[in-house]
Amino acid sequence: MFRPRRTTATILAALATGGVLAGCGDEASAAPTLTVYSAQHESLVRTMVEGFTDETGIELEFRDANDAELANQIVQEGEASPADVFLTENSPSIDILDTEGLLAPLDAATLEQVGEQFRPSSGNWTGFAARSTVLVHNPDVLPEAELPASIMDLADPAWEGRIGIAAGGPDFQAIVSAVLALRGEDATRAWLEGLERNAEVYQSNTAVMVAADEGEIDAGIMYHYYWYRDQAENALKGDDARLHLFGNQDPGAFLSVSGAGVLASSDQPEEAQQLVAYLTSPEAQERLADSSALEYAVGTGVASAEVLPPLDTLQAPDVDPGALDQRRVTELMQEVGLL
Repeated sequence: MFRPRRTTATILAALATGGVLAGCGDEASAAPTLTVYSAQHESLVRTMVEGFTDETGIELEFRDANDAELANQIVQEGEASPADVFLTENSPSIDILDTEGLLAPLDAATLEQVGEQFRPSSGNWTGFAARSTVLVHNPDVLPEAELPASIMDLADPAWEGRIGIAAGGPDFQAIVSAVLALRGEDATRAWLEGLERNAEVYQSNTAVMVAADEGEIDAGIMYHYYWYRDQAENALKGDDARLHLFGNQDPGAFLSVSGAGVLASSDQPEEAQQLVAYLTSPEAQERLADSSALEYAVGTGVASAEVLPPLDTLQAPDVDPGALDQRRVTELMQEVGLL
């Protein structure tokens, strides 16, 4: 559902219809409504914003689609975009908007609610959830002693036909963007060329997990929460699968953040800032931690779900989430034949 930008003529017409211009003295006004373009999982976002409208009187209208689709649409719409707030599943798409100058700086108090590693140095958007890169495998097929030391090792010829990836998805592409930021273009290209030779390509992370569980592949690259959600649902798809955490600041320990930003073109900037502040508040972060999403909370002082390994044990690499080059990743993947 879209809320068109209101022109001066539209506003005057609305006021005249309501009798305000005629001096009727009616001071009542409609509740403000924010248009939110959201690429994060619908159930998680709705859980996190529960209570926002009751507390603020601000209504929310959502346009749900994937990261790239919404980011490209906002770029095309430019200053005419009806979006007030953009929420992503992975951060590279929101950083495209930052690079294009389409985001407004966030309030300092909002930024302070989130750990510094979960927001870009620009201060124009912030993370509000995180997910860890993992290797999923069946120990009966790939014993612990034979696990790779680094995600980069999966490009070696010895892994030909043994790896699974969801190359077309934003999750895997965000992981590639971390490899690019950490290891540079030459190493990333060589890694992708190795994966193009070695990997079976699946349509989704869940399909990768099932393939590893059933021994169709030895291991697969994905995010942690697919397995944890499955375990919470009686392990219907991954009962034999297990996760390997690379740690050691390896690119395979990359933490991807979901981003939230206010559009510079929003005609309700104060209300939009309130929504991002709410998403990063202790209350919303605790709802995330208590939810079935099993993604990581990033709010300062808020612990994630007890079933998850604590964030400070993951030994994730230090990556500025505002330095992930989605466009170059797409080009490289196309050049080597993975897209």
